[in-house]
Amino acid sequence: QVQLVESGGGLVQAGGSLRLSCAASGIRISIASMYWYRQAPGKQRELVAAITSGGSTNYADSVKGRFTISRDNAKNTMYLQMNSLKPEDTAVYYCSANPGLRAYWGQGTQVTVSS
Repeated sequence: QVQLVESGGGLVQAGGSLRLSCAASGIRISIASMYWYRQAPGKQRELVAAITSGGSTNYADSVKGRFTISRDNAKNTMYLQMNSLKPEDTAVYYCSANPGLRAYWGQGTQVTVSS
C-alpha cells in the first residue's frame, strides 16, 4: 500500500520560509517522478515543482528562484524548500508520486502566508 504523508506546512509571514516534507512508504521514490502541487481556494490545482528519477527538476514560473525541490532516497522523502514566501503562495500543498503506471497523492498540508 502506497502512502505519501506531507508535513511542514503552517502560518508564516511574507518573506519567510518553510520546508515541506513528503514521506513515502510502499514505493521507492528513487524510481518515481515526484511532484509538488498546490491548490488555493477557488482555484484549480497547479503544478509547483517536479523532480524526475534522474534528478532533473522543473518549476512553475511563479516559484522559480524561490522554491527548491529535492529528494533524499535513503530516507524515501521528498522536500520543498520555500523561501521568500508571498501571500499568493497560500494554498494546500500536495505531494504526488508516479512510478510509471499511476499517480499517488498525499493528503495535503496547509501553507498560509500573511502579508
